[in-house]
Amino acid sequence: MAQMDTLVATAEGRVDGKRGRRSRRGTIGWFGIPYAAPPVGPLRLRAPQPVTPWDDTLECHDYGPVPIQEKLFTARGNGRYQPRSEDCLTLNVFAPDGVSATPRPVMVFNYGGAYILGGSSTPIYDGAFLARARDVIVVTVNYRFGPLGFLDLSDYSTPERPFDTNCGLRDMVAGLEWVQRNIAAFGGDPERVTVFGESAGGAAVLTLLSTPAAEGLFSRAISQSPAADLVVHRDNAEILADEFLRQVVDPDRRSGPERTEPRLDAAEVARIVDEAGPYDLHAAGNRLLSFSKHAQLSDPMPFAPVIDGDYLPQSPVEAALAGRTHRVPLITGSNLDEGELFARFWNILPEPTHHLVGVHDPEVREELSRLYPGTRDEVRLAADAVFWIPTTIFAENHAKHSPTYVYRYDYAVRVLKASGIGATHATELLAVFGIYRHPIGAGLALAGSWGSTKRITATMQSLWTWFARTGEPAPSWPRYSIADRRVLVIDDPVRVELDPDGPRRAAWERVHLELRRS
Repeated sequence: MAQMDTLVATAEGRVDGKRGRRSRRGTIGWFGIPYAAPPVGPLRLRAPQPVTPWDDTLECHDYGPVPIQEKLFTARGNGRYQPRSEDCLTLNVFAPDGVSATPRPVMVFNYGGAYILGGSSTPIYDGAFLARARDVIVVTVNYRFGPLGFLDLSDYSTPERPFDTNCGLRDMVAGLEWVQRNIAAFGGDPERVTVFGESAGGAAVLTLLSTPAAEGLFSRAISQSPAADLVVHRDNAEILADEFLRQVVDPDRRSGPERTEPRLDAAEVARIVDEAGPYDLHAAGNRLLSFSKHAQLSDPMPFAPVIDGDYLPQSPVEAALAGRTHRVPLITGSNLDEGELFARFWNILPEPTHHLVGVHDPEVREELSRLYPGTRDEVRLAADAVFWIPTTIFAENHAKHSPTYVYRYDYAVRVLKASGIGATHATELLAVFGIYRHPIGAGLALAGSWGSTKRITATMQSLWTWFARTGEPAPSWPRYSIADRRVLVIDDPVRVELDPDGPRRAAWERVHLELRRS
């Protein structure tokens, strides 16, 4: 097979990639390709704008800067950290280095991180292994998050200084538009684009399925462990915007959700936002996280796609219930021990009682108490409420018009089983990206699970990429429907179960029905 050239002509200019070495041999990577103009200066908190074309060849040999966040979360190993910058709208392309006789399927990944952290340079998202093992093109995209990506200041817009909603979501759409313009030059098939993501990235996939501007930009979707209800409604967005601006001006401010001060002037807001440094805005965003938790707003996280009635008319679950999600095949699911990661390492899940606010039926409350009787069941309850149940509701309604496949990921290496962490949040990424053979994942595999990690990696990559190739994951994986609720349990080996944890699902759906009626 002839080797692919590292020099590729995109619509914006020529880019030169880098051939993989050692464990990445047999691949080419193009890193840090700008897909939009730097969102700085007057473009701060604006929708992504077209990138200025370049005349010379752009050397794309390393990842671009990650969005503004804590340095801790930008680690690439061995004491190395990825630079941070507002100028972060870049993407990466991974491809097998051989020329294919036919265009390859394309898989576009959006990272997780609760819409407050992340970056495509995180080692677990290295697309080289998946691209080589399954003969696909993998694209990983940087998008804005936190206040620079999801703060809604549109109420303060003026002709002189406009602000746009949902900048981070618009970044993802712009990345998909770049793929449609350019991926054929890398050997990819723009008619077979699968958007996939995990956690907040998985929630973003469901949001893209509900975003009018994203229609037609992808033909399949995979949503891993999404928090499907992770959105901000307009009434909360107004409170959060006002509080954020005042936090920028006064870092020592202490207040509740009540807005007792006069409304800020639009010109003053423009001055506050434009004169603040990016890390000042980030610090104010961290304080807003604390504010939103103690203010007990109905939306527990301050940074997430905003239901603005325009760019994002409805939440993903509401859009699914209304039959307004895009008509594309979908894989979605969650992990058996989803909540253990948060219980042990990152306490950001809302308290279990938060999910029952507004539920007044004593029978429903009693039923949930009976179904989650143990101490550790509080962890399961919170994770089920955030991840499993909203995803199930989305899936059963999306399935009414498009092929939908639901999974539960049960596989855990021996050391995670022994620790009680099990198949917790994000562990399936190790199999999807083939990271059990990467230095950061090999330690887990070597501790008594070398053979099973090889098998689970082959299983996950086969299911995911066959879906990307054909729109169907495997003959043995039946479609999901309300009639039988067949779920693929991904373990070593896989199996199909009918309505796993059915009593819990039914109880939670009664909760959601009551909340929708209230």
